[in-house]
Amino acid sequence: MNRAVVEPDLRAILEQEHSPVAPDEISVAEGYERWAPLYDDDPNPLLAREERYLEPLLQTLRGRSLLDLACGTGRWLERSVAQGTTLAVGIDSSVAMLRIAHQKSVIRTHLAGANSENLPFSDATFDLAICSFALGHFPDLGLVVRELARVTKPEADVFVSDLHPEAYMRGWRVGFRYADAPMHIKTQARTTEEIIEAFCSNAFECQTQEALRLGEPERHIFDRAGKTNYFSEACSLPAVLVCRFRRADLKRGHERSGEWS
Repeated sequence: MNRAVVEPDLRAILEQEHSPVAPDEISVAEGYERWAPLYDDDPNPLLAREERYLEPLLQTLRGRSLLDLACGTGRWLERSVAQGTTLAVGIDSSVAMLRIAHQKSVIRTHLAGANSENLPFSDATFDLAICSFALGHFPDLGLVVRELARVTKPEADVFVSDLHPEAYMRGWRVGFRYADAPMHIKTQARTTEEIIEAFCSNAFECQTQEALRLGEPERHIFDRAGKTNYFSEACSLPAVLVCRFRRADLKRGHERSGEWS
């Protein structure tokens, strides 16, 4: 019987550069079905670097309403509930990932199965949203962003992260190991400019964009995976793209336009 062996994404990524055998590329649904049971078991350098950047920016969640888009096993949802959000909901289309998330009692009642292209929420419900390492899984990013614009309030903050496009161009992929072989989950490659354009064309303003490189705090993950010799190489490229968008207040914009005319 095959057993999924989940290790840091970069192990499979870096091994690919030194192996004549290309990893299998599988669909998003099949990939997370296989990965879900052990997704939380091993540390991941990309997630660790993202968390190191975002956690200080997400310290004041009490009293806010949050949407965790493509929440997976509920990593960010757990944090938001613990901090006292008035409303926190995580949605995902992967039954397998939600099954794992449901095992966490603190977020069990905060989860819903749904597609990001058709969100089951009323207009202007949330004043904060997070979408972590999922942008590349959306075939139509514009449709997802339009739905985000619909369900977020004016001036809501939206944080998105993903594998950095430059790293993708160098062969890095979202992946895991299954039966001791690397597997890559199918993703849609987009440039940073294309991502920003998708949001700015749909009622958002880009506040910041950051290209994060791995650093010393992530070294232990490589040590644990037995890939210490790849650590310096992995640190040489931007690994994670994080953008902060703000939902435009269109009404205020119209009022200002009237004042200036």
